[in-house]
Amino acid sequence: MKVFLIAGEPSGDLLGGALMAGLKSLRSDMAFEGIGGPAMAEEGLASRFDMSELSVMGIAEVLPRYRHLMRRIRETAAAIVAARPDVVVTIDSPDFCLRVLRRVRAEAPGIRTVHYVAPTVWAWRPHRAQRMAGLVDQVLTLFPFEPPYMEAAGMRADFVGHPVVAEPQAGPAEIAEFRERHGIGSAPLVLVLPGSRRGEVSRLAPIFGAALAPVLAAKPGARVVVPAAEPVADLVREACAGWPGVPLVLDPSAMERAAYLTEKRAAFGAADVALAASGTVSLELAAAGTPMVIAYDMAWLSRQIIRRMLLVDTVTLVNLVAESRTVPEFLGADCRPEPIGKALVALIDAPDRQEAALALTMERLGRGGEAPGLRAARAVLDGLGMRPD
Repeated sequence: MKVFLIAGEPSGDLLGGALMAGLKSLRSDMAFEGIGGPAMAEEGLASRFDMSELSVMGIAEVLPRYRHLMRRIRETAAAIVAARPDVVVTIDSPDFCLRVLRRVRAEAPGIRTVHYVAPTVWAWRPHRAQRMAGLVDQVLTLFPFEPPYMEAAGMRADFVGHPVVAEPQAGPAEIAEFRERHGIGSAPLVLVLPGSRRGEVSRLAPIFGAALAPVLAAKPGARVVVPAAEPVADLVREACAGWPGVPLVLDPSAMERAAYLTEKRAAFGAADVALAASGTVSLELAAAGTPMVIAYDMAWLSRQIIRRMLLVDTVTLVNLVAESRTVPEFLGADCRPEPIGKALVALIDAPDRQEAALALTMERLGRGGEAPGLRAARAVLDGLGMRPD
């Protein structure tokens, strides 16, 4: 069985890796091609080019790289048509992936197409479901409220859960050892996560660093830990150099992947509070039970356009899944150091205010059930009419 996969950012890479592992556990004849990152490489994918080339977000950010991205779209579509896989699985990154699928559908309409991660039509641009319908046969959704939106547009949709619920979490001994190893002891620990794209880090790091000043003033002994995403590790280290509190940067380029994941898991579990860019990382924090403040900004043009298109009053996934608004968020013009810092201090003083929402989020995403990657693999096989070995 031949599967061509495309992932364009770290969160998609994790989804792809879990799906590949699930497929390999169900069938012994798997062959993979495509584009992905380290998690997918561990499962046997030799990426056609560096996944970070696709990690671009926002209208103003895409424009300077438009020609390069269009060339990659043409190359990827041609590779799929030449390979004639049993199925193409595109993972998130819809602006890139759907353009690839449009070319594939025109040249090889018999290739089955699956898109993993439903577009957020419930949040903005609801017409995207209809636009996908002619290109995508099946959608794998991360959230239980999404399938009706996809089915209404004429696609098969399967809720498979979010892989974050199956990821291992640090235990008390691992957390205690992390604190002791880095000389943190019982001091308040603030986790800072400024994003996984270069544009995000460049824009958010100065704001996040300034937001730490009131936190350290109110909690003089607090320590700051910054787990860097691999594509931007060098930029994160450089950006953190001038932050208050002498932050500890966890650099994945300086250690083996397994060691980095263990260190990151311990940091998430040890943290008293986190400041994070909007995105999937809020679910990672929820899985660790770490209370959080979410902040995000983008280029002025992108901000103005998206603000007018939003259909929801929150973009934080924990707030959406738990149907609450317990996680404070500072977006766009509100993404400023002073209010962010105050929210962090308030959360350090009362961390249990988010406890119920974090637990409910994990329950609704499938914690305690079959691993989402395996559920996704079963759905893909079922859509193809194939059975496990």
